[in-house]
Amino acid sequence: MDLTELFTKNPDGLKQLAAPALLHRLGDICEGTIAVDAQARIVWLNDKYLHMLGFSDPQALLGRDVEEFIPHSLLRQVVTTGEAILLDLMAFGSETFVVTRLPLTDSTGKIIGAVGFCLYEKLHHLKPLLGKFSRLQEELAETRRQLVENRRPRYTLASYVGNGPASLEVKRQARRAAQLDTTVLLLGETGTGKELLAQAIHASSDRAAQAFIAVNAAAIPETLLEAEFFGVAAGAYTGADKRGREGKFKLAHGGTLFLDEVGDMPLQIQAKLLRVLQEQEIEPLGSNKVIKVDVRIIAATSINLQQSVAQGRFRSDLYYRLNVLSINLPPLRDRSTDLEALCESALEQITERTGMPRREITQSALQRLAAYDWPGNVRELRNVLEKAVLHSDSKRLVAEDFATILPQGMSLLSTFAQEVQPLAQVVAEAERKAITAALQAAGGKKIAAAQLLGISRATLYEKLAQLKLTV
Repeated sequence: MDLTELFTKNPDGLKQLAAPALLHRLGDICEGTIAVDAQARIVWLNDKYLHMLGFSDPQALLGRDVEEFIPHSLLRQVVTTGEAILLDLMAFGSETFVVTRLPLTDSTGKIIGAVGFCLYEKLHHLKPLLGKFSRLQEELAETRRQLVENRRPRYTLASYVGNGPASLEVKRQARRAAQLDTTVLLLGETGTGKELLAQAIHASSDRAAQAFIAVNAAAIPETLLEAEFFGVAAGAYTGADKRGREGKFKLAHGGTLFLDEVGDMPLQIQAKLLRVLQEQEIEPLGSNKVIKVDVRIIAATSINLQQSVAQGRFRSDLYYRLNVLSINLPPLRDRSTDLEALCESALEQITERTGMPRREITQSALQRLAAYDWPGNVRELRNVLEKAVLHSDSKRLVAEDFATILPQGMSLLSTFAQEVQPLAQVVAEAERKAITAALQAAGGKKIAAAQLLGISRATLYEKLAQLKLTV
């Protein structure tokens, strides 16, 4: 009987003819063939597969779960879904195999098992592809290693330069904070080294091997802050990454999340942050899935949070939640005994970064620097020293090297600046006085007081709540 006659009399003849031939051919070119039952237990494997697994007796494997011997096997997925995996790569030990996995059904179409074929050495034309795949895996592993390395702290407590009384007290409190896995609030003017200290606390804690993730709440637009913190689900909105994006809380899982300038955080985000601190769980933007996180929070601010709470710009419940263990970082003007050590450390860093000759600081230069107020603190000091190094050819920095960088008038200017109150504080105080006077004039009647002030009753109620005023 020829093929034409066979297919005419039996339309399924092609399947009947091809199936044994296909299986026989696959058996010839395979490095191993294995079959499992509906529970993904091994029921048969050929000698090649047995040898590849390092066994001589098949009875040692039969009836056992396939994953016990082939950790990356997807045969269980095949018997569960009934879907074939025609071409895939599977790592086994130091080798990478091309594999084919097919479901096995009975005469009624019920899944009764699956069969897998391992192909490798005899498919020479796939070797370049497998080589490329292996290189990509190595590059991915290296990228992940570098990413983890970059997320580890760069600073330790030794990086906080200074042996004066104020500096030693900061280090003592930081060591104590490192031993306690609790929320820490760092308070201090801008440039006093809050992020450095946060990294040092993390590096001395039990979480040191995990990630240290920093977020500056003042540097991120309000509309993007929620996504930055909690992540974005795949396809959450038009233009969102189809694969989604992990937020900083997820990236910091197991480690420490540093929230810099937390006092500038919008009230809406403050409420969500409070929930995360209480429940230790996040919900990515556009997702209904709640994700548990284990994150230690270190927050920092250069503003007076108690004042912000009084003005209604910062939630009192969040403030108390963050202010579990607080550390005040002293300004540079209160660390006169540390000035020389800070200068030497900064000059050494400048030399390492720029490759310029090492400079020394003279006593006349130190006296000139000590006479300045340093509103920008240690950060400003480093900037001033770098400018002096760039403009001087001498190996020793003297007072004259800072004459144009730190003019005499700047100290006076910074003194005046300290006497100026923030505009928001001035406005809030003026509103408080005006509303109090109007309520007194109206005998405590809010409608009449609102009319005197030229605002609506709803606005008056809002101001009363915001300023925490009682009638």
